[in-house]
Amino acid sequence: MRGIPQVRGRARGWAIPAIPSSIRRDFNDLPMPRVLILSGEASGDLHGASLAGALRRLSPDIELEGLGGARMEAAGVRLLSGIDKLDIIGVPSLAELRRAYVVFHKLARYIRENAFDAVVLIDNPGLNLRLARVAKLAGLKVVYYIAPQIWAWNEGRIKKIRRYVDCLLVILPFEQAYFGKVGVDCRFVGHPIMDELPPHFDVTALRRDFGLDETATIVGLLPGSRKSEIQRLLPVMLDAARLVLSNAPEGGAARQCVLVHAASVPRDMIDGFVAAANIPVTIIPQHPYEAIAACDGIMVASGTATLQTALVGRPMTIVYRTGAVTYQIYKRLIRVPWIGLANLVAGRQIATELIQDSLTAERLAAETELLLSPERAQQARSVSAELRQTMGAAGASDRAAAEIINMIAEATSVSQR
Repeated sequence: MRGIPQVRGRARGWAIPAIPSSIRRDFNDLPMPRVLILSGEASGDLHGASLAGALRRLSPDIELEGLGGARMEAAGVRLLSGIDKLDIIGVPSLAELRRAYVVFHKLARYIRENAFDAVVLIDNPGLNLRLARVAKLAGLKVVYYIAPQIWAWNEGRIKKIRRYVDCLLVILPFEQAYFGKVGVDCRFVGHPIMDELPPHFDVTALRRDFGLDETATIVGLLPGSRKSEIQRLLPVMLDAARLVLSNAPEGGAARQCVLVHAASVPRDMIDGFVAAANIPVTIIPQHPYEAIAACDGIMVASGTATLQTALVGRPMTIVYRTGAVTYQIYKRLIRVPWIGLANLVAGRQIATELIQDSLTAERLAAETELLLSPERAQQARSVSAELRQTMGAAGASDRAAAEIINMIAEATSVSQR
């Protein structure tokens, strides 16, 4: 496997750590910490919210500000007014570049003009690595939570991480070994996905709750959490679903289709594509694990959802399509054999990937048909058990929060000597 170390079994020497004894202290004795949390896309908002909750459990009086969405705000983060979060993928348009320029300069000014005990950057490296430099030069502590995937492409960013990041918190089992080899001191805190993953599912009850036929063969669509992904992936997924639904064996189980609707995508956008496809689809908002568990086979956009699907234990086909220029650029830069996170974590291809021109409705429908066998269902359950062990226990947000508070405590102790 090129680019990243393979993982076999539990995370070996980098198993998820317990909270070190050195940070089991009364955090309430600290002066009220002030932390800035900066996230970009929908998943960053979710992880930022979980982190904010964990920080408050450790230090109830902590002051949290940030760039994010509704989840972070609900978790007690005061969102910065007048600054819009960015969610750009691929080669940006001129309008997106202008917006990114404005957002960056507003954030840079805010960081320079305010005294934070720590600036926490979540994913989104295009913006956040530039802000890491701003914060570091302003004399602030910089934490990067959910590291840039430089093991996949753009390894040149490692220089910026070494120079401007004080604490790198990684969430994938192979990342600590990778970053250690390139000279970055980092801590593996586990994946936040494990905090949300139920240990088991009552599939019959879930299907009943979703209004599905308890005995039907259910095909799931997870088209992504960005508008651009919906535009490029959902039409071909719906066309493939039409073929699968029409191919139900005579006298066999009925077939139904469900679609998981991410909160970051307008519902009317989803409804428009579904109406145009003119096939029966049950839309399930904001319950990804339960929706995945209710399915027999799934078409899923490349991203975190592939790992969610693998951990739940359902067979899937991974799909992705981006702009032609973006694809040609990425094709030359990517250093790993797969793009699906589930395949990368497993260290082998556990799901077929249909990318760019290979993604057609006919090919996707054919791959989906293969998912609907008892053999593939058993394989998916076996992979789920393997990956749950590899990914380790829940508690990533708590461990990340403890590392951040410990860093603040140590810096405060040094400054008071």
